[in-house]
Amino acid sequence: MTKHRIYSVSVASVYPHYLAKAEKKGRTKAEVDEIICWLTGHSPESLRDELAQKTSFEDFFAQAPAMNPSRSLITGVVCGVRVEEIEEPTMREIRYLDKLVDELAKGKTMEKILRA
Repeated sequence: MTKHRIYSVSVASVYPHYLAKAEKKGRTKAEVDEIICWLTGHSPESLRDELAQKTSFEDFFAQAPAMNPSRSLITGVVCGVRVEEIEEPTMREIRYLDKLVDELAKGKTMEKILRA
């Protein structure tokens, strides 16, 4: 899949996969939503609106209310790539989100996931 096609994928189309990954490990939709809202500055209501509008990943991150400055503390490997070394901004944001959901599924506390 080319970069352009990845960025044009809607967040709503991937969201059920985030939920399934978390719920399979006993975590909740509310926790997934909290992570997404922490990362992007969305409220639960505005997140719901973005999902309903089938907003692309590119627009979702570009138009996010307030990307969390603490997201730079997210480190580690997703899909064999260190997230902190990804240079392309949109891909880095996507991988930050992937990493947070991975941490949730691995049983980390919300405090640690949200870099509190």
